[in-house]
Amino acid sequence: MKSASSRSLAPSNGAALTWIAVVPFLVVIMAFAGVYVGVADRLPDPVATHFRGEHADGFSSAQGFLAVALAVLLVLGCAFGLLVQLRASAPDVPWLIASCYAAAGGLGYGLCTTLLANADVGDASDVRAPWWQWAVALGVALLAGALGRLLAGAAPAQSPRGHGATPRLDLPDGTTAGWSRIISSTPLIVLGALLLGAGLMVGVLADWLSAAGLLFGGAAVLPLASVRVTVDRRGLVLTPTLLPGRIRLRRIPVGRIAEAGSRRIACFAEFGGWGYRIRAGASGLVLRSGEGLVVRLTNGREFAVTVDDAATAAALLNTYVDRAHSRQGG
Repeated sequence: MKSASSRSLAPSNGAALTWIAVVPFLVVIMAFAGVYVGVADRLPDPVATHFRGEHADGFSSAQGFLAVALAVLLVLGCAFGLLVQLRASAPDVPWLIASCYAAAGGLGYGLCTTLLANADVGDASDVRAPWWQWAVALGVALLAGALGRLLAGAAPAQSPRGHGATPRLDLPDGTTAGWSRIISSTPLIVLGALLLGAGLMVGVLADWLSAAGLLFGGAAVLPLASVRVTVDRRGLVLTPTLLPGRIRLRRIPVGRIAEAGSRRIACFAEFGGWGYRIRAGASGLVLRSGEGLVVRLTNGREFAVTVDDAATAAALLNTYVDRAHSRQGG
């Protein structure tokens, strides 16, 4: 009866979290549509829709601005809602919902103030966007994000795994084994490719100095987008699969490892995002939330990497650590 009850609660909880994530976008859509209806007959043609500094440098028809804004809000709402639905039990969902509210609040403020700035202006080129509005938009986003985090409630409790909970692999003396998995992030691969492509285009069409930032961004993202994680008698090695040669992203010799374990990793709650992350007492390569290998080093720090079959990797590492300690003791 207990397991049946748990299964029946999970879908409803996921649906509730999904609605909580979608609500801010629905509110912003209604607010933006209401503002548009209120000022539609007072708008110039075209309207100012983009600003460089305080001055307008982009224009559109009022109907076009309305259609694009509503489409963006709908797409973002559906995307965030689907993501929350798929990850309803993940520990980082409350922060994901906070991001929904922050994005909806900041974007909604910008869209509504753009319409109001155009109202009663004869020439759209005269529309101004004061600098202080950026600060207000940031404040609105932060307040909305705090509200979303409050409504999302507490993160799902994670069962702690103490040190030494991971078993060792039973390898006969004198034999060795290896373990390897590839972890990849499609969004990072696409982002890196887009940055490099845009950089090459800007370099060819304009100048390479202007393209330097895009090229550097692509070069920084791609090595982290797909990585081979290897465990063998020498320790733990992370190798970018999209780079040629024997480049190592991270190598931890077995002599520097005190113990290895596996547990669920919440990328936002523990590391503040995706990628190669560094925080107090720990670092890691986290491309998603979920199963991960956590290595405790002899200096007390931890290194984590999100990868499938992490328990096997941890058990093999612990076997080699025990062997290393036995040799040192002998």
